[in-house]
Amino acid sequence: MKEEKHNESQEKLMTFWSHLDELRGHLIRSAIAVVLMAIITFLNKNIIFDQIILAPKESHFITNRIFYQLAEILSIPALRININPVEIINIEMAGQFMMHILISIIGGIIVSVPYLLFELWRFIQPALKPKEKANSRGAVFITSLLFITGVLFGFFLIVPLAVNFLGSYQVSGLVENQIALRSYITTVTTITLGVGLLFELPILVYFLSKINVLTPNLMRKNRKVAIIIIIALSALITPPDVISQILVGLPILVLYEFSIIISARVYRKNQSLVPVDE
Repeated sequence: MKEEKHNESQEKLMTFWSHLDELRGHLIRSAIAVVLMAIITFLNKNIIFDQIILAPKESHFITNRIFYQLAEILSIPALRININPVEIINIEMAGQFMMHILISIIGGIIVSVPYLLFELWRFIQPALKPKEKANSRGAVFITSLLFITGVLFGFFLIVPLAVNFLGSYQVSGLVENQIALRSYITTVTTITLGVGLLFELPILVYFLSKINVLTPNLMRKNRKVAIIIIIALSALITPPDVISQILVGLPILVLYEFSIIISARVYRKNQSLVPVDE
């Protein structure tokens, strides 16, 4: 009896170490992918900073040009954003170099997200049942697509609006805005990554509904609260006009409604699996 327990514990220990060794392999490959993408980002400094990071504050940025055209068509001057680009300054000796490294790492992570999700999927796949594997086909693609869509939405729409509002806001005409490089980059990266993660809401709702933590009725019941929060966030980062608030708030609201549909489907499936007492 003791020998059987000893053998069982040995098997569990070997299984634990084999899983740990497998996890280490996935982590190493993921780290290599991020480092390689970060190096590529680092070597393309002019493109990354001049044409991407610093572009939203310039009047020639595509979003700013579209809003300018909308302002002309609709006769709404408030839609003319970033006409006068904010001035970015550096006040630290190693500030620009450190920001270069930071952006390279963040860029490496963003570009590597599909591969990182693929490695995560490869790690958890052996533990899934055949039915769970079948139901989760395309999970890596959908999750990556949602994240990339969120990043693009945040960068091309929310970032220009936020830069225009925060960069031009003054408590007094006696205080001139001179934005530090660190502050600007922190704002851009936080919004971009934050919205990218926000677009993962359907995936989060799926798993929470799967374990019965979240239900469609709960989401419907709190719809008004969600709408108020979305409107408040939209009003905070956009010019004082309805059109720009709709452009920001509507996609997020659609995402919330789509998440309710996902939760409802998972909830119905969970209910169908519950055994009925005779």
